[in-house]
Amino acid sequence: MAYKVVVVGATGNVGREMLNILAERQFPIADIAAVASARSQGDIIDFGDSGRELKVQNIENFDFSGWDIALFAAGSGPTKIHAPRAAAAGCTVIDNSSLYRMDPDVPLIVPEVNPHAIDGYRKKNIIANPNCSTAQMVVALKPLHDVAIIRRVVVSTYQSVSGAGKAGMDELFEQSRGIFVGDQSTPEKFTKQIAFNVIPHIGDFLENGAYEGYTAEELKMTRETQKILDPEIEVTATCVRVPVFVGHSEAINIEFEKPISVAEARAILRESPGIMLVDKREDGGYVTPVECVGDYATFISRLRRDPTVDNGLALWCVSDNLRKGAALNAVQIAELLGRRHLKKAA
Repeated sequence: MAYKVVVVGATGNVGREMLNILAERQFPIADIAAVASARSQGDIIDFGDSGRELKVQNIENFDFSGWDIALFAAGSGPTKIHAPRAAAAGCTVIDNSSLYRMDPDVPLIVPEVNPHAIDGYRKKNIIANPNCSTAQMVVALKPLHDVAIIRRVVVSTYQSVSGAGKAGMDELFEQSRGIFVGDQSTPEKFTKQIAFNVIPHIGDFLENGAYEGYTAEELKMTRETQKILDPEIEVTATCVRVPVFVGHSEAINIEFEKPISVAEARAILRESPGIMLVDKREDGGYVTPVECVGDYATFISRLRRDPTVDNGLALWCVSDNLRKGAALNAVQIAELLGRRHLKKAA
């Protein structure tokens, strides 16, 4: 069965990547529409490397009736207006924004981790895509949790500027160029200079409650991991923006309820879906963001015992945030939806 698919926010980084991945994976498409804001109406964009060009349509007057799936990469503002409209028209929404992630009536899905949760999508006809850093982390955690039960996770992220959109990428480029030629620039997208620097601040600071002093991005990682994987897992995160264009990295320390050896964890991860284990204890025997760009996998390296806690492991996790952290996961959800539900309804 082929589906009629809409990509909303098609001119942005994630929207373009959605189109690329739909083409790469040969998603069964009967028709496809590229939709964005009024300022992009009439623009021509490529449908991946298929050779097909799409004329961008205006979201304000786009009719979702008769379309099967809408992949939203438009941000929370437009999504709040148009996702319910699409869902009410019978078009299942897969949303990349944070708007619906913690809604109890909206499944939050990483297909390698909790595919069964998609069965609840009919309550609102909306499915949520997790935060980019959460997505790659839970792919790494899931197979280990199944064996030894995770009690606590301490994670520090090293998040690329593409997570802040095209404006973030442009700011890194312009600041880097300016430093080399002696020009000065004032930070606009980020709170401090991002070129040749790191910024321990992503999202607004929280003012009250148990997570006072954390940022919204850090709380997302906690709450989303609990919803996707297990509400009993404790997560504390420090999210840092780094001067990398694409690819998020994470240093993860895991405390388990049951003993698990490095050798056992290595064997489990090597056979787990969505994971590529590259763990050689030698110069260059690990993956960095440069190597992960354009790849579907979540890469695991630097796997070792954490001797500071009982049943502890530490690892390094890297993934292309525009792919697994956003566009790829959304397309995988669409594939899962087709296998579990849309074919049955056909």
